[in-house]
Amino acid sequence: MRASSAVPLDCIGVGIDTARYGHRVSFLRPDRQPAAKPLTVLENHAGYQALQQRLEQLHGQHPQAHFHVRIDAAGQYAANLEHFLRGLALPLVISIGEPKRNKDYQKAHFPKRTTDDTESQAMARFAVVEQPGATAAVPPQLGLLREVAARLQAQVKQTTQAINRLHNLMARVFPELATLANDFAARWLLHLLERYPTAPRLAAAHLRSIEQVPYLPKEQAQPLHQAAKQSVGSLHGDVAETLVRELVTQVGHCLDHEAKLRQLLEDAFAQLPPSGHLQVRTVPGIGTATAAVLVAKIIDIERFSSPEQLVGYFGVFPEEDSSGVDKDGQPLPPGTLRMSHKGNDLARAYLWNAARSATQHNPAVRALYTRLRAKGKRGDVALGQCMRKLLHLVFAVWKSNRPFDENHFAWEPPTETQPAAALAAPAGAAVADTAVAPSQDKAVGPTQALPAQPGVTTAASSVEAGPMPVKPAAAAPLPRPQVDFAFVRKQITMEQVLRHLGLLEGLRGRGQQLRGCCPVHAQVGTKEHTFSVHLGKNAFQCFKADCGAKGNVLDLWAAVHRLPLYEATMHLAETFRLRRNREEEPVGRTR
Repeated sequence: MRASSAVPLDCIGVGIDTARYGHRVSFLRPDRQPAAKPLTVLENHAGYQALQQRLEQLHGQHPQAHFHVRIDAAGQYAANLEHFLRGLALPLVISIGEPKRNKDYQKAHFPKRTTDDTESQAMARFAVVEQPGATAAVPPQLGLLREVAARLQAQVKQTTQAINRLHNLMARVFPELATLANDFAARWLLHLLERYPTAPRLAAAHLRSIEQVPYLPKEQAQPLHQAAKQSVGSLHGDVAETLVRELVTQVGHCLDHEAKLRQLLEDAFAQLPPSGHLQVRTVPGIGTATAAVLVAKIIDIERFSSPEQLVGYFGVFPEEDSSGVDKDGQPLPPGTLRMSHKGNDLARAYLWNAARSATQHNPAVRALYTRLRAKGKRGDVALGQCMRKLLHLVFAVWKSNRPFDENHFAWEPPTETQPAAALAAPAGAAVADTAVAPSQDKAVGPTQALPAQPGVTTAASSVEAGPMPVKPAAAAPLPRPQVDFAFVRKQITMEQVLRHLGLLEGLRGRGQQLRGCCPVHAQVGTKEHTFSVHLGKNAFQCFKADCGAKGNVLDLWAAVHRLPLYEATMHLAETFRLRRNREEEPVGRTR
């Protein structure tokens, strides 16, 4: 050992297996022999000083050697150690390895043993043999953002567990409540259960008192009161009331903590140093909280060479799942696809909500969603594709450091406020001057419009000289008919629209206020009554938080048929033979 240690080395592999209270460190020479005895580094000042002394001793013996450090980043146990190593004045190349990849490497070389020593030796071997590239250091502001995001993810799980416990308890205390209130995290429901925790207590209350519950929709008071009087719940009395109030308090606290952490997340996002990540917020549908979660998980967009890698990282892709049977006992047909369960739960949840918003406000996503629904795709399947589209847009704007431009491509037919000339560029075209000299002030759409750099542009790096292809001039788009939205609304009532759609018979209520299943989001067989319509005001609203559809007859027609407002108004006018503007000649109308 002494003779071999005298031979000068140019590389020393350092493998570190991390744990909560201490880390195991191994040192290997290029010939796979130990360069020094393994060391146990405690998670304290003395342990870190011992590691520093060992590294300085090896550097003194082999001043030409570079240390290739491989750290197993299991959980957050390596954060302090990585920060300490990066502050040493030694020739260190630090790479952070994924636990799964490290474990596979360890099993390949030490198949019969799994100990701290073998795991650290396997990583030291990987470092000295493979010599992986250095992992970029995470800026302190980004590290703080990641810490808050991790805490928010844990809090969201706690909130979900508390809501599930409350839902489970109410199945025996007041089972009818679940048919009248789909969201057990709604503030009005928590206030209601705080005052009237059991069905007998609610049934004994005056209707006027129930109507005064904060945030409770007035049309909900009567059905709740009536259901409480006829409830078949088996749990009641003082003990049941105490259990319900205890769970209500827990849910309220969880929601409050979640809101505070979300605000902390947005504050940490605002403190990040300027870079291309700021453009993520410009994508319609992606709010500050969603952008913060995505940036916390992506860290650096340069880690991904293509948008498909980013999609795969978040697990937004279908996987075949043909094993087992369906609810009717029938074997699942071959080729049955389900959304992958891979990826970060928090990021996927925020992406799902962002996709729902983007179907209304993002022209690229809205057009995609409309096409998929028109082809007969289920709503959840279409939303999954919209999540994928959002990640493509995130990749484009971050990689190019240019904001999203909704007018850059013809995502969908022009609207009343957007002239057709602004959308004349074909959907797959790239802007030539943008590829040559990108500007920070210019905006981008999909990935084809990104600057010329590896993994971003689709054009070849060189072209052969030759005659320029001449394309025939595109025909000028026909002018679209003028539409007076207010004038169209005056010619049709909500009752006529509901009757035509076959929805009026399924609504219940007194007078002009009716309730029933939401035609926008509810699936066949759904019994939740979240849809409320007022025939006198010609207005509707869905009180489910995930839907939130509301508006007038035009908004309802657009939501049900999954059409932009202009196309929906044109379709409605054609269906009922309405005049589209005051100047148009009247035609026969069908009712």
